[in-house]
Amino acid sequence: MTIHRLLQNIPLEPEDIDRLVTAYEKALRALGLSDRGDPMTLIVAKAVIDIGQTGVRDPAQISQLAIKAIGTV
Repeated sequence: MTIHRLLQNIPLEPEDIDRLVTAYEKALRALGLSDRGDPMTLIVAKAVIDIGQTGVRDPAQISQLAIKAIGTV
């Protein structure tokens, strides 16, 4: 899974990781991305992490902002 590879290098608490993974999964579902090998999943993961580091804590909100940030919806 793309997001786990990226999160390995970021010092986060377990609950922060859970929140970002949840947001990532929500965004992928909303975008209809099921193939984890799709390059778009990396873009989504990076957007989720970037937004999660701004202090937004709600996974649904992180997901929505990530989708908006990548401009697909």
